[in-house]
Amino acid sequence: MSTPDTATDAVVHADDTDFEAQLHDPRTVIAYFWAEWCPPCRMLGPVMQQLAAEHPETLKVIKINSDLSPRTSAAHQILAVPTLKVFVGTEPVRTIVGAKPKAALEFELARYLAR
Repeated sequence: MSTPDTATDAVVHADDTDFEAQLHDPRTVIAYFWAEWCPPCRMLGPVMQQLAAEHPETLKVIKINSDLSPRTSAAHQILAVPTLKVFVGTEPVRTIVGAKPKAALEFELARYLAR
């Protein structure tokens, strides 16, 4: 799938077929697990687009619909949406569950944004 988000071209959409390949990136990768039916997910979407657009040299955001990618969601133990999984190399280093304002996410992710 691996298509850029049409709103910003900064967020990459992935699914079960290409998610693992998308993790191979020198930047910090944030996997944004969401679902169509989830209001907090819809609120977090524009925040993730902003973060990806503001930090293209250090951050890659992958958006993955949990309902349409059950294998990937299960493999990464996604039990609630929205969930952000932070990867450095291909290793998960942090999990953030729930929608947060941009300032709160920037604070929690500061060490990865400044890499």
